[in-house]
Amino acid sequence: MDRTVPGLIVKIGDYPLHHGGVGAIRSLGRLGVPMYAITEDRFTPAATSRYLHGRCVWPTTGREEPQRLVEVLLRIGKRIGRPAVLIPTDEEAAVLTAEYADVLSGHFLFPRTVAGLPRRLASKQGLYELCVEHGIPSPASAFPESLSDIEQFAARARFPVVAKNREAFQRRRHPAVAGTTLIAGPDQLVGLAHDWGPRPDVILQEYLPREEAEDWIVHAYFDADSAALSLFTGVKVRSWPPHAGMTACAYVVDNPELAELTAQFVKRVGFSGIVDLDWRYDRRDGAYKLLDFNPRMGAQFRLFENEAGIDVVRAQHLDLTGRKVPEAEQRAGQRFVVENIDLPALLAYRRSGYTTPHAPRRATGTELAWLAADDLKPFFTMLARFVGPGARHLVELRRASRRARAMNGGSVRPFPARAVGGTAGPAAKPWGGERT
Repeated sequence: MDRTVPGLIVKIGDYPLHHGGVGAIRSLGRLGVPMYAITEDRFTPAATSRYLHGRCVWPTTGREEPQRLVEVLLRIGKRIGRPAVLIPTDEEAAVLTAEYADVLSGHFLFPRTVAGLPRRLASKQGLYELCVEHGIPSPASAFPESLSDIEQFAARARFPVVAKNREAFQRRRHPAVAGTTLIAGPDQLVGLAHDWGPRPDVILQEYLPREEAEDWIVHAYFDADSAALSLFTGVKVRSWPPHAGMTACAYVVDNPELAELTAQFVKRVGFSGIVDLDWRYDRRDGAYKLLDFNPRMGAQFRLFENEAGIDVVRAQHLDLTGRKVPEAEQRAGQRFVVENIDLPALLAYRRSGYTTPHAPRRATGTELAWLAADDLKPFFTMLARFVGPGARHLVELRRASRRARAMNGGSVRPFPARAVGGTAGPAAKPWGGERT
């Protein structure tokens, strides 16, 4: 590694308990790379890592004007004093980096890709159109433009259906749903739609029954020619909220078919950089269907490492600093566990009927999202911040489940995914920890 080139974790939005950022700080920091991070406050888990060289306390919501976000990023870059590798942890940061690449390139290193491509890939509608264009299987989807469109859809659709926010940035500015949401019937859909405004910023998607499906994930890094320098496949065992949220437990499993399908799709669209893809294997027709394309580092990326010790964050740093990325087989059988969400997920999945036949019976090793013997503070900081909100979240989910049973004659509706939001805050003076 070129230890003279630092890394900067870039996040837009209020989600302090993000284990992916902590994982990236540790991954490069353990190799001697100076790591910097944007944090909501001085007491986020990422801000307490022993491998963090400097932090910028900069609360954001994703509702700010892009020019303002770029302005503060440039201030951060000047404060670092040398070009740093940008590591976005959300779609908004990835979109901003691509669309303001010419402005940011003097202070930062990042893969250059077509300016509008990350926004299109992060968009549920844009991704669906790209899948159709390139022959990639995906769930059937509808994109209503009005309440009338939704009423017509409700009259003919086969329920349940899935509702998702359509666009990056808009999901933070005017979220229609809290996250991926299963809708049980037409009355429920029309009732929700009355709160979505004159032009609903949602996608309505075919529901792939969990009893007939298996969830897979692909993480990879693609160079300037859209060639995969590192590519990993794994199976998702549990997520939280169940079947709709972030990965709680997953295993590395070799899947050459899915790896090839991913590599071909990325090559065709011409993307460069780190990707995190969610696929669902539909046992009814034997097809892998692309659900989400995240044009940035995924929170569970530390699940994946090859025999040469390369993960996607290390691969990007090596490539952008002119180093060769070592090729090796992925460490199959590895397990990843997110401690604070896997226990409730485990309890929920015992009743769900969902199975993952490709998951190994025993893990060859386990990577924990938070607890690390050489970096304990992020784990205890997470616990301190998680207990109260976590308990409230469980109570809210239980109440929502009871209301769902009452509305739908006893049938249970899966939980919505986590909501992302927060209060706006001003820019901060980088690394000092004090807000301006």
